Amino acid sequence: MIDLRSDTVTRPSEAMRKAMYNAEVGDDVFKEDPTVNKLEQYAAELLGKEAALYVSSGVMGNQICLNVLTNPGDEVICERDAHIFNYESGSPAALSGIQLFPIEGNYGVITPEQVEPIIRPTSAYYMPRTKVIEVENTHNRGGGTIWPIENIVALKNLAKKYNLFYHLDGARIWNASVATGISVKEYASHFDSISCCLSKGLGAPVGSIIAGTKDFIKEAFRVRKAWGGGMRQVGILAAAGLYALQNNIERLKEDHEKAKYLAERINANPNLEIDMKTVQTNILLFHPKTISVDEGLKRCKEKGLLVSVGKIDLIRAITHLDVSFEEVKKAADIIDEVFV
Repeated sequence: MIDLRSDTVTRPSEAMRKAMYNAEVGDDVFKEDPTVNKLEQYAAELLGKEAALYVSSGVMGNQICLNVLTNPGDEVICERDAHIFNYESGSPAALSGIQLFPIEGNYGVITPEQVEPIIRPTSAYYMPRTKVIEVENTHNRGGGTIWPIENIVALKNLAKKYNLFYHLDGARIWNASVATGISVKEYASHFDSISCCLSKGLGAPVGSIIAGTKDFIKEAFRVRKAWGGGMRQVGILAAAGLYALQNNIERLKEDHEKAKYLAERINANPNLEIDMKTVQTNILLFHPKTISVDEGLKRCKEKGLLVSVGKIDLIRAITHLDVSFEEVKKAADIIDEVFV
C-alpha cells in the first residue's frame, strides 16, 4: 500500500532506531535526561532562540505557547484555515480560556492591512484583548504554501506596534526553509515563540520542539507538567528527534520533487483540478470533477493508494521519506485509473 495520507505516517529508519537504542537517559522532569537536554540545546541553537523544550506533539506545542502568551479572555488572530483553528479540538478555549479571531487569507497568508483593523482597542474594556498574531508556515490547508518573508516581517512590525506577541506554528518550517533557502533561524528570529514538528517530514516517531526566551521556556515547562506532558526517561524518543534534525532536513527537497512530479501528472488529468500555485513543498490538494472525494478515496484504496480529505471538496496527498519516486509514479498511475 502506498500511503500519501500524511507525512506523519513515516517510520524511524534503522539508523534512527539505533540512535534510540543507544540513547543515554535520565529523568527529564528533573532535567536530568542528557539526550533530551542535548536535543533542546541543539534545537535552540538551530532556531536561534535562548531555549527550547521537547513536547509530545505539535498540538501540545502550539497550545503551550498560546497559554504562556495569553490570559483567559484574550484573543488570538489567525488565518481561517489555520491548524490551531481547525485541527486542535477547540483547545485554545478548552485549555486556556481564549478565543481565536480567524480571517480569510490568500493561500493561508494574511496581511497587516487585514489584521490591523481587527486589533481590539485597549480602551474597550468590554471587548476581548488582542494578545497574539499567529502564523502557520508552511500552511497545511493552503496546500503546503510558504509565507513570503516580507509578509512575516510586516506582521512582526505590526505586532510590535501594538505590543502583541507573535507565534509561529512551524510544524513544517523545515520544508519552507529547504524550499526557499531561508534558514530556520531567520524565520524564527521574527517570532516570540515557535512550535515545530519532528515527526512529520523529518521522520521521528513522535515529538515537537517549542522555542523562545529562557523565561518563556521556564513557564512553558510548568505548563507542560500541568498538562501531563512530563515524560521522564524520554531520551529514547528525543534521540530520534535529534537524529532527525541532524540528518533529515536537507533531504526534504526530495519530497518536494516527488510532489511536483505528482502535481504535474494530476494537472494533466482533465478530470482533476489542482492549483499549481500551491505546489511549493510536499502537500497537494486537488479536486475530483467526476466523482465525490469519498468515492475517490475509496477507489484509490482499492487499487493500493491511500490519500486523505484535504477540505470538503479536495483530496490531499503528501509526499514523504517512506515513499520512493517509483511509488509516487505508481500513485500517479492509480490516480489516472481512478479519475477517468
